[in-house]
Amino acid sequence: MAANVVSDHVSATIPASTSVPSFVSTTAAYEALSSYKGLISVAVVVFTILALEQAVYRAKKGSLPGSPWTIPIIGKFMDSMNPTIEGYISQWNQGPLSALSVFHIFIVMASSNEYTRKIFNSPTYAEPFLVASAPEILEPDNWVFLTGKLHADYRRGLNSLFTRKAISTYLAIQDRVTRAHFARWLADSKAEHEDIMNKIRDLNMETSLRVFCGSRIPQPAVMEITEQYWLITLALQLVNFPLSIPGTNVYNAKQCRKRAMKHLTEAARLSKVAMAAGETPECLVDEWVTLMRAQDENSKGKTDFSDHEIAQVVLSFLFASQDAMSSGTIYLFQHFADFPEIMAKVLEEHDKIRPDPSVPLTLEQMDQMPYLMAVVKESLRLKPPVTMVPYKTTRAFPISETYTVPAGTMLIPSIYPSVHDPEVYPQPEKLIPERWLDPESPANKNPKNYLIFGSGPHKCIGQEYAMLHMANTIVTAAATMQWDHKRTPDSDNVQIIATLFPKDGCLLRFKPKAAAV
Repeated sequence: MAANVVSDHVSATIPASTSVPSFVSTTAAYEALSSYKGLISVAVVVFTILALEQAVYRAKKGSLPGSPWTIPIIGKFMDSMNPTIEGYISQWNQGPLSALSVFHIFIVMASSNEYTRKIFNSPTYAEPFLVASAPEILEPDNWVFLTGKLHADYRRGLNSLFTRKAISTYLAIQDRVTRAHFARWLADSKAEHEDIMNKIRDLNMETSLRVFCGSRIPQPAVMEITEQYWLITLALQLVNFPLSIPGTNVYNAKQCRKRAMKHLTEAARLSKVAMAAGETPECLVDEWVTLMRAQDENSKGKTDFSDHEIAQVVLSFLFASQDAMSSGTIYLFQHFADFPEIMAKVLEEHDKIRPDPSVPLTLEQMDQMPYLMAVVKESLRLKPPVTMVPYKTTRAFPISETYTVPAGTMLIPSIYPSVHDPEVYPQPEKLIPERWLDPESPANKNPKNYLIFGSGPHKCIGQEYAMLHMANTIVTAAATMQWDHKRTPDSDNVQIIATLFPKDGCLLRFKPKAAAV
């Protein structure tokens, strides 16, 4: 009732002929039209950008196999966040060269041995790229990022650190460290099987630090670097959040690098002091400093290294060895457990060469164990630690008669297909060490396929060092311990964390060997 009275009163005060001013409706319509035009403009801009993205991708892709269109903006980002060997195989199966895109980064993957080797051996057109954040993590002036003469000079200056004479002195250090770890494994062994990935990583890191720096680096520093290096591994995966802000993998890795470099630089300084005082070299850095002191201006390669440069090189050695050797070693432990007949043959060969397993192996003794080295080589072939090595084209690269890789492209030579080629390695998915013992086998007749350590000017400088370290570790373990493997549905599947690892972590249980000395 009250509402009606108010309504009637208001209506009575407005003449019937009164209407809403026309300018009010015109303004509203104009604003609506402007808003509509704005949305159209935004849509046009977005559509143009997305269309341009597709056009650029298709122009770069040319006739290469691969998705005809790329997912707007992100491309195959989701696939790269959780890489699988099955996903890579699917990409490799598209052709010798194939294309994809991730966040506007145009990528060409090479799967054939021909193109992979061509990339490795074409420094004029392409250089190692690792990942976008690698220079920030390892420092942009680290020698691994050098090219041309600068890289060649550095490499010549470092080659003498991995001669057979030098490697023979490292074996004793490796033996001492690995035995200490084996003793801890046995002391900490539980009734149930345990994931050994971290145990292997810790063993490899301490072995490397002691080989490289000896007593120049204190044990607390060894423990700190060992515990934190995993942060660098996480940040050096192919895809990562690129900005270095607190909480990101890249930021955490940089902090780890700073702490590691502090210890490694101090180790280099102490080594120079010790060598100047006439002490006997005890590690790689000592040998390096001794060589520098003996060289003159007529020596080939770079001969004058600062403490910081020495530390950078050691850091790069850790980067090159830690994940790859950890992967290779963990698969050796798994393969020895899964193939007892292979372990028995290795031990039969070993016992003839080293009747007393408490004595460190010499390089000469290692040379007398061809079956052991064949097992190591075959295990690395079956489960190659590094499946691919990203490169970046520095200029247009006419890689074939029909395709030129554009400048600035991420170009990825793939190792896995070469070492699983059934024409070179019959039954490529089987562990067959004997294929390396026959000089006339297709494996030995085609050494160009064995790209585990790369090829060309950036081929791994420590290839023999790494092989001997893994061989020494596994044969000493087999001679002094026994272990069994708890197989799971994921034992033969892989997880890719920079390098390959068993997806279940490799569940082993160690026990003392009754006959061990």
